[in-house]
Amino acid sequence: MSSPTQAIVFGGAGFIGTHLLNRLIASRQYDRIVAVDIGKSRKQIAGVEYVHHDVREQLDPKLARGAPIDIFNLAAIHTTPGHPDGEYYYTNVLGAVNVCRFAKETGSRSIIFTSSISIYGPSEAPLDEDSQPAPVSAYGRSKLSAEAIHRLWQAEDAARRLTIVRPAVIYGLYEQGNFTRLSRLLERRAFIYPGRTDTIKSCGYVKDLVSSMLFMAARNDGVSIYNFCYEHRYTISEICAAFSQAAGYKKPTLTIPVWFMNLAVLPFEMLHKVGIKTGINRERIRKLWFSTNILPKRLVASGFKFEYDAASSLVEWKHDSGIKDFD
Repeated sequence: MSSPTQAIVFGGAGFIGTHLLNRLIASRQYDRIVAVDIGKSRKQIAGVEYVHHDVREQLDPKLARGAPIDIFNLAAIHTTPGHPDGEYYYTNVLGAVNVCRFAKETGSRSIIFTSSISIYGPSEAPLDEDSQPAPVSAYGRSKLSAEAIHRLWQAEDAARRLTIVRPAVIYGLYEQGNFTRLSRLLERRAFIYPGRTDTIKSCGYVKDLVSSMLFMAARNDGVSIYNFCYEHRYTISEICAAFSQAAGYKKPTLTIPVWFMNLAVLPFEMLHKVGIKTGINRERIRKLWFSTNILPKRLVASGFKFEYDAASSLVEWKHDSGIKDFD
């Protein structure tokens, strides 16, 4: 089979997808690049063909136009907490089935799939790719199931190449997630450590993530599964210090017991029950308190070189932001 002349990115309208599309366009490797998503694009990338489609619905093989393709499957419901348990399975598992069926029907030989470190569950002890998966959330369980579906696709034909990346917390321009919320709190001097300052939050910059995906896919001759985060396991206090260094924010100093914070968020949970969403709840407090202590063992062993660290990446993110710090 000839080399792929096009790339199709399922979930291409999102945060990671937008950065990936930018990189694919810049590489000039493909004659055609398609982003398939039901959401509005974080940023329209010139040269990308945007297709509105829900991966929970069967995909038409005609989308490939009969030409060889590389497939990137980033499509997922991932915000936790945020959805009923069934929605994670409905989107993440059924989406995997439909993307793999599409790959089979179009004769595609390469899929890069973004899973999650949520498949491991929280842990104070360091976990690498050889650790036993123990997901505690519907999101983590749905991602582990989706991994299995992709692996079944690859097992049907030894010529197929599958790269599965398990990212930790990813941050950068267009993120609109955990690090963005943290930056807003730090800017207002409103961040309070929940019970401790040494919680490990394995994380990585989105540009390094995209580089790792392309690097690992290029060297893969079968199935490659790897964790993505920085080798240094940053604590929440180190992350706050990096934000302070990049933007001049005052470093937080106050630590409040978790039991008190859980009590304080109860009124916000009551508001949520009557339809007023605040995003403040005990589950978010719990996520802040528990460590995600992940090692990128296989990525480091492969020879991949990170271009950034927490400090330099936050400086670049702030520089690239247009409206306010850390857009």
